[in-house]
Amino acid sequence: MSATMKTMRVRSPQRQAPKASAARVQAGKANTRTPPFGGRAQGGPSAGNNSSSSPRGAAASAPCASSVVSEAAASCAKLDQGSAKDLLGGAKAFIFDCDGVIWRGDKLIEGIPETIQGLRDAGKKLIFVTNNSTKSREGYLKKFLSLGLEISAEEIYSSSYAAAAYLKAKNFPTDGSKKVYVIGEVGIMEELELAGIPHFGGPEDASAKITLGKGVKMPHDEDVSAVIVGFDREINYYKIQYATLCIRENENCEFIATNRDAVTHLTDAQEWAGNGSMVGAIAGSAAREPTTVGKPSTFMLDDIADQFKIDKSEICMVGDRLDTDIMFGQNGGLKTMLVLSGVTREETLLSEENQIHPDLYTSKLADLLPALNEINGSA
Repeated sequence: MSATMKTMRVRSPQRQAPKASAARVQAGKANTRTPPFGGRAQGGPSAGNNSSSSPRGAAASAPCASSVVSEAAASCAKLDQGSAKDLLGGAKAFIFDCDGVIWRGDKLIEGIPETIQGLRDAGKKLIFVTNNSTKSREGYLKKFLSLGLEISAEEIYSSSYAAAAYLKAKNFPTDGSKKVYVIGEVGIMEELELAGIPHFGGPEDASAKITLGKGVKMPHDEDVSAVIVGFDREINYYKIQYATLCIRENENCEFIATNRDAVTHLTDAQEWAGNGSMVGAIAGSAAREPTTVGKPSTFMLDDIADQFKIDKSEICMVGDRLDTDIMFGQNGGLKTMLVLSGVTREETLLSEENQIHPDLYTSKLADLLPALNEINGSA
């Protein structure tokens, strides 16, 4: 008896994305860093190839005894006019997380348009990064433009793009001899298509089912040489089993996670299970850990630094999450600034349970405006 399955097909991409450097195919580790711009050296957990699996606001952002401030937290300096001017004087580029830094849901955070313009006037390079793989860079560009922000697609770096860039850096064949199976949404599919990489799965398998019976064996394509797992609101048992078979049975099949975020914010009413739950399901059944290309692994940062020709010592990472954004910056040796306009609270940051400490923190990105106005006014 055979399993009942849908016919799979591989799309033939038309356009190609810029090729990533092959020197950037491994995410690195950093257990101790020396912050640029005269900051203190500080240690912290390293993610290596794998992102933290702690919930948003947990682990690094765990609930705390709010009256207790750890000694290590003394290394977190609250932004003031002097430190803002020092930061702007030393950083030539800023990498921003999007949700919680630039916007919350579909609303811009106060002062964002003016701050972005001020940074541009000061000659800073701006890059907007997101672990959300459901959209491609073009998809995110539409959101930026809809919010009135003049951003180019080249300034956007999503984890869906990172997955395609990783495969290009590994010289993944584009002649159809190898294929990629996708658990995820349209963002990954679009980026693979732009990269010219044969792929299938994703939304096409949303309704795929297996009819079980005595002796049923599920076939799979032996030419699949990579499985990408991204956030997928239509994940099902067919997708899990298909990905598992490819990883376990196909020789040298890559297992790639866009991120391992434990939770996400689909609505403002509560936290929802994130891509970490989907990656965890495949990692468990395939008995293998993935290579993670999104924050906080360093592949994304290495690719950004290469594409924009920026020295990492001249970059500041700005985010609202300790366990992805700030760790991402620390793993790469960047200056880091936490904003409290997203998920992390000040008492969480300063609690003795927290082990991840940014160089600076402030309430929102627009707190840079006074220093920017002074610098630009005197420029």
